[in-house]
Amino acid sequence: MQVNKPVLPGQLGDADLRLLRVFKSVVECGGMASAELDLNIAMSTISRHVKDLETRLGLVLCRRGRAGFALTPEGTQVYEAALNLLSATDAFRGRLHDIHRRLGGDLHVAVFEKTATNPQARIAEALAQFHQQVPRARLHLHVGTIGAIERGVIDGQFHLGIIPEHRSSDSLVYQELFGETMLLYAGQGHPWFAATGAQPGWDDLRTQKLAGLGYHSPNLELTHLRRLERGATASDQESVAMLVLSGQFVGFLPEHYAEAFVRSGRMRAVSPAVLNYTCRFSAILRKSPKPLRLTQAFFDALCRAHAAPDEGLTAASRRSRRDRPTGAGRADTGSD
Repeated sequence: MQVNKPVLPGQLGDADLRLLRVFKSVVECGGMASAELDLNIAMSTISRHVKDLETRLGLVLCRRGRAGFALTPEGTQVYEAALNLLSATDAFRGRLHDIHRRLGGDLHVAVFEKTATNPQARIAEALAQFHQQVPRARLHLHVGTIGAIERGVIDGQFHLGIIPEHRSSDSLVYQELFGETMLLYAGQGHPWFAATGAQPGWDDLRTQKLAGLGYHSPNLELTHLRRLERGATASDQESVAMLVLSGQFVGFLPEHYAEAFVRSGRMRAVSPAVLNYTCRFSAILRKSPKPLRLTQAFFDALCRAHAAPDEGLTAASRRSRRDRPTGAGRADTGSD
């Protein structure tokens, strides 16, 4: 039979692979008629595919006629080579599928300080779920201020952040996770530590030296909202605690974090029914580009751990803080 110029190695394409699969089935079924059921295509189509393959390769692969189906010596060699090629192709596809299923790589997550003792924060549970789901992931956990975490997520330094809500950014997606109660504390040596009379209110607090955070945060928002003046500025909540423990300042701290100081008798909450405010913590991701599958996997684990709708980054989960009141705005509005 006349054949065209044979295809050279490296020129095989998807069409050639399809023809080789048809040829493999014909050989293993013992003929084209028997291959009809296996391939679920008409015998005339099978015959045309085999002829096309012979033309592509420039070889006569088989004899077919009244005497039956039989491979030529070249056909036998092509069949054996096809087995190796198709097996390698299937293995490659399987490996790709395995890679997609078994995620790996580096994931950088930044968390606001002093969250480990918060009973409402189930970040550790989310970490456990994520590690079991993606054991090959290399997790990097960072602790930072709100601003540093926001900038890091927007710049791509962090894949995901967990911060108290305090303002919204058009560059970020917010998913609320858990809450936190902030109470005012006084340390030993401060007049309010041993006070037993009438409970102070917001007006009384304006007369005290307040230790407050110096960066944009619910704490700073509360200071402005309640027209409070800082007697000392702290870079983090650890610094606020030290200033309170000095007995010279009062300051707001997470109730769960201050609990150990209260138990040891070094601090006490002052007017907890009035002098308090709440924070809501959210996971943040940048809106663009689309998060990596590894990031999405951890985001989903956070949602599951905090009993949030497991929607991934759908429209329903892209909730902006602009739709909710601020942390400072949720402060107790008891009488001044």
